Amino acid sequence: MMDGFKYKNVFLIDDSYIDNLINKKILENEKFAQSITLIDNPIEAFQLIKTALENGQLLPEVIFLDLRMPMMNGFEFLNSLMEIPGLEPGKIKIYILTSSLDPTDIKQIKENPMVSKFIGKPLSKQSIQEI
Repeated sequence: MMDGFKYKNVFLIDDSYIDNLINKKILENEKFAQSITLIDNPIEAFQLIKTALENGQLLPEVIFLDLRMPMMNGFEFLNSLMEIPGLEPGKIKIYILTSSLDPTDIKQIKENPMVSKFIGKPLSKQSIQEI
């Protein structure tokens, strides 16, 4: 724990600006992370993670990931992460943060080795405390 923070570095990946702001505020109020990076495009998040790994920089310890996004959805993002050399499942805790209750999505989330847990939107104090 650093100065009362649970984690050092967290990514919020969601194409919704409002959702990102709300979720960031909840994380800040709970002293969840020292640094919270808002990313509205999973392709940008992928590049940041790949570059950090290649350069020995700090990876996010936790990612909150939306599923429904243009250009690259959450599942495509997860699949692209699995192809980065040296990034093992579990190295980054990934929480799917979505409003989707589609049974196909839930099944895919449970079967994906990169995913730690499914959290229904919106993020809440209780869901943060359960992490």
